[in-house]
Amino acid sequence: MIKFKTPTTDLPEDVSTLQTMVRQLLSDAHERNRQIDDLQNQLEWFKRHVFGRRSEKLSPNQLTLFQGMAADQCQGEEQDTASDESNQRLTDVPGKSKKHLNGRRPLPEDLPRERIEYHPPKEDLICSCCGQTKQAIGEEVTEELDYVPASFVVRQHVRIKYACKNCQEGVVIADLPARPIEKGRPGPGLLSHVLTSKYCDHLPLYRQEGIWKRHGVDIKRSTMCDWVRDCADLLSPIVRYMQKIILQSKKIHTDDTPVPIQDGSRTQTRKGYLWAYIDHDNNVVFDYTSSHSRDGPVAFLGDYSGYVQADAYKGYDAFFEKGNATEVACWAHTRRKFHDSLTTDPQRAHEMLAMIGKLYTVERQAKEDGLNAIALKELRQQHSKPILDDICHRLENWSIKVLPKSPIGQAVGYARGQWIALNRYTEDGDLDIDNNIAERVLRIVAIGRRNWLFAGSDAGAERAATIYSLVASCKLCEIDPFEYLRHVLDRISTHPASKIAELTPRGWKKHLSIEK
Repeated sequence: MIKFKTPTTDLPEDVSTLQTMVRQLLSDAHERNRQIDDLQNQLEWFKRHVFGRRSEKLSPNQLTLFQGMAADQCQGEEQDTASDESNQRLTDVPGKSKKHLNGRRPLPEDLPRERIEYHPPKEDLICSCCGQTKQAIGEEVTEELDYVPASFVVRQHVRIKYACKNCQEGVVIADLPARPIEKGRPGPGLLSHVLTSKYCDHLPLYRQEGIWKRHGVDIKRSTMCDWVRDCADLLSPIVRYMQKIILQSKKIHTDDTPVPIQDGSRTQTRKGYLWAYIDHDNNVVFDYTSSHSRDGPVAFLGDYSGYVQADAYKGYDAFFEKGNATEVACWAHTRRKFHDSLTTDPQRAHEMLAMIGKLYTVERQAKEDGLNAIALKELRQQHSKPILDDICHRLENWSIKVLPKSPIGQAVGYARGQWIALNRYTEDGDLDIDNNIAERVLRIVAIGRRNWLFAGSDAGAERAATIYSLVASCKLCEIDPFEYLRHVLDRISTHPASKIAELTPRGWKKHLSIEK
């Protein structure tokens, strides 16, 4: 870069040299402004994530604020009219009214009740008019919810020995029933409590160790680590079977999150990754990889030929290049890109967020009406497609007006690069508009990571993936992970391998409902 002296008397008199200087100064000024905008956007992003609210929800008024704005920049008057009519038809469809519960909710009926009766004083039971004893004519019940601390129980398995009284020979004794950990002391309820506390309630083993000491039971965390290892080995066949089921489903949601792994030393950690895969029936399988390379999803998905909904991570490209599976993009990721550009280009960002909000209005309507896949596809074709056409015209128009490296430029580039995959959800009612279910599933790992901080090794992370798979599946299937794990750990040692489907969370719930 040419350095110029500050005094104006030293400026060259040659016109061409002056023009070169001006162009150089303008270029430098433009680059500095771009850097300032970029740094300002980063600062706003960090402030919003540290001090502000993380929600991306829009005010309902924004849907009308940008309605019809800049329409002449994107399309003709006829297309705008058609889109407005489509939106009007959408708003005219009545949704189901939400029921609000007034007052206190009743306590669950399945909770045990402890009845305590209160009677008036004896002198009040004598009638002041006739002197007769009053009789009970009814009662008023006031329920109080109380808590009884968890307790330990020592279960004794007593095997009676038998022998002949005469010769004292032929001693016989019953076989000890199968237990989750052979020659181990913990019962299935205790093991289930350890697993649920750590992987569902995010209580590290050292905290559980302290809690149990208050109950007078001293169990070292190293012993509990062995229990977790043995339970993961017992439960791994169920997860492998669930993986086969997922790979046979019509669609798969997937996403990943980093997990700190303790390296050889105790002072450093490195990154491993947990990849979540979810099918249409709420089966969840976590797969652990030691790196974030494409080898992870390629190895897990193999020759899968259904729909795969994921973000725009480049590691999936190698899998989609095989041509077997169909990519479905996520509108939540796209919306986040525009949300992050609110500070640098508020007009375009708000306008696009309002348009995307209309797409989600269609989805909310479908959910409230309980539409099946066929009806949902028709609704999307009727109402979502015109909105998507409007969005497409705006993206094409903005792409030649914004800087590619600016936040709004990156958001526009992301949406255009994913456009075919972003439209794919309208082609099948079984597909979702976004990949939020995968992000919700990964949240269980993210919250736990703040508590247990890191995994001790790659093997420990693989065991965590096994247990997380079952706990997350229980949550999506709306069953109690503790009850499920206690049942499965009590039976898995003797359960026939041909009936392993009954031990999956979904299969267990179905079997339980049949028994009831």
